[in-house]
Amino acid sequence: MTKHDVTGNPKSTIVVTGGSGLVGQAIKSYTDANAREGEHWIFLSSKDGDLRDRKETDAIFDKFQPTHVIHLAAKVGGLFANMKQKVEFYRENTLINDNIMENCRIHKVQKLVSMLSTCIFPDKTTYPIDETMLHDGPPHPSNEGYAYAKRLIDTMNRAYAEEYGCNFTSIVPTNIYGPNDNFSIQNGHVIPGLIHKCYVAKRDNTPFTIWGTGTPLRQFIYSLDLAELTVWVMREYHSPDPITLSVDESAEVSIKDVALAVAKAMKFEGEVVFDEAKADGQFKKTACNKKLRSYRPDYQFTTMEVGVQKAVDWFLENYETARK
Repeated sequence: MTKHDVTGNPKSTIVVTGGSGLVGQAIKSYTDANAREGEHWIFLSSKDGDLRDRKETDAIFDKFQPTHVIHLAAKVGGLFANMKQKVEFYRENTLINDNIMENCRIHKVQKLVSMLSTCIFPDKTTYPIDETMLHDGPPHPSNEGYAYAKRLIDTMNRAYAEEYGCNFTSIVPTNIYGPNDNFSIQNGHVIPGLIHKCYVAKRDNTPFTIWGTGTPLRQFIYSLDLAELTVWVMREYHSPDPITLSVDESAEVSIKDVALAVAKAMKFEGEVVFDEAKADGQFKKTACNKKLRSYRPDYQFTTMEVGVQKAVDWFLENYETARK
């Protein structure tokens, strides 16, 4: 039965799992500023229930009765954790995803959008990677537990569509950064880690030291851009096949460019040093956004300079409470 608001218009209840994280909070900021009549947004955190547990997940769906779900929640971790706990990364993510998908089927949810990651793609591949290459070979051995659990989302999106007519899909973002990130120097991702490191260098009047040569290339997407595009996918993109949400290949930048943008945004005037004794990691992981551009040819992404400045400003304003 379709829910209606007081004016008789269809009413949507959109539940966002993992709603307290980087992307969840970006979606909240975007939807707060771009509210649509008849849309009611609910942002879940781990306090609302354990999605690994079927009964707790059932209770969440019974309570909120969502018409749409954006599924961001996952067990995530850095390289070391992924290598040490492959069983847990596989099992916990598989349980979470199965509980969400099956509840979406039972509750006749109109749309489910789940988040994948470029790190689940084949380890040995050609570049740029696109959505059709997801299952072309095994993932990197270091995160195979996580990667196979995530790949199964794509498999099951198609299976649920074929067997039950469900409208389930997935998104593949590239490297995300922005407000509400984890700014840990040890465990954070590239940009938030560099922001915190530059802050410490400026505070202590020491060199801003970047690990590696600074030559590897990456595509970064500002979290508010990803939020806007994720909401667009929920409303407008209706295919079980995944869609890559990424800046253009021409917007790929080197780690050195990112570090210098961070230093500029932080107004750091000290020495910038590249510690070439540290490993660089993979040189490039270019993703192709042709499919996205076929739907959104004119979408304007936030530039690296503007996005980094916004992330730095947020970190400085929220230093005491930011995850770090």
